Amino acid sequence: MKKALITWITGQDGSYLAELLISKGYEVHGIKRRSSLINTERIDHLFQDPHMVDTRFILHYGDMTDSANLIKLVAQIQPDEIYNLAAQSHVKVSFDMPEYTANTDGIGTLRLLEAIRSNGLEEKTKFYQASTSEMYGGMGFNMPSTGYTEQSPFYPRSPYGVAKLYGYRITVNYRESYDIFACNGILFNHESPIRGETFVTRKITRAVAQIHLGLQDKLYIGNLDAQRDRGHAKDYVEGMRLMLQQDKPQDYVLATGKTTTVRDFITLSFKQVGIQLNREGTGIQEVGKNSSTGEVLVEVDENYFRPSEVDLLLGDPSKAKKELWRTPHYNVEQLCLEMVKSDIEVFKKHKILKENGFEILKDFPSY
Repeated sequence: MKKALITWITGQDGSYLAELLISKGYEVHGIKRRSSLINTERIDHLFQDPHMVDTRFILHYGDMTDSANLIKLVAQIQPDEIYNLAAQSHVKVSFDMPEYTANTDGIGTLRLLEAIRSNGLEEKTKFYQASTSEMYGGMGFNMPSTGYTEQSPFYPRSPYGVAKLYGYRITVNYRESYDIFACNGILFNHESPIRGETFVTRKITRAVAQIHLGLQDKLYIGNLDAQRDRGHAKDYVEGMRLMLQQDKPQDYVLATGKTTTVRDFITLSFKQVGIQLNREGTGIQEVGKNSSTGEVLVEVDENYFRPSEVDLLLGDPSKAKKELWRTPHYNVEQLCLEMVKSDIEVFKKHKILKENGFEILKDFPSY
């Protein structure tokens, strides 16, 4: 039985990947950070009592900033595959916490690779590094007309992108220097109903669900013109797994080859609840109005703009489609519908509580 170790198993990608690997017969080990609050909601359905015989889902406390802990865990587990998904992954927050982002996303990758090497597992353990489209920077000069490829030059424009570029380069370096089977998955935006609440797509679908149910009046948003290549996380974790099943380690772009603006994703989300938006104004004065009532439902807030914006990220997944990846199951319309439906079900509970006199506290950050 293969053993896999997943960092940040409590995240969107970690939970979907763990579910996939268990279905493939793996024994799955996951690293989670210690917290006084329960933060395992995404993986509760996978939990197995450790007192059971033949448990195939095991959690461990750990942190990407703790080398001794990572070396010990790798020595103890002896994994056949490591999927490094851990990161401070919020781009705007990386401007507020650049040092922590570098330590976790950049040096944390080095710590895991060193854990493989120092335990003498270079020939046994395969390594997947979650790289990101943010490394490209969205600059016109470095993007082919069909989108970014594995050969496109990098030009990161955030501390997050810079930290991830270090993780990418050190993965390539250890592959070439120590003959470790190490791959980078350069993943473009991938969403789902369990996407983190502070990411823009989930912020949009949660707001739409609450507006639909009468629990919120308006959505405040940042850059409406930002274009991203968006797919479903379930499709992308299958790509991660397949990278480590190849004959030789390579890097792959996973993307859909199509982009959607934030503005269009908002329009699409409201469409799922029967609301058509009319746009008025330009720039930071732009608003989205309910075409039936004239009510303003969307406003731009400058506080949500990044210090340096990345306007366009489009991926070219030709290599992945040719060598390992089937056509993704989801398009952006199907993805959006699934997310809105899921958030409506979540907030229906809030609506019932509110209608019966209970106070509902805001359960999402303001940024």
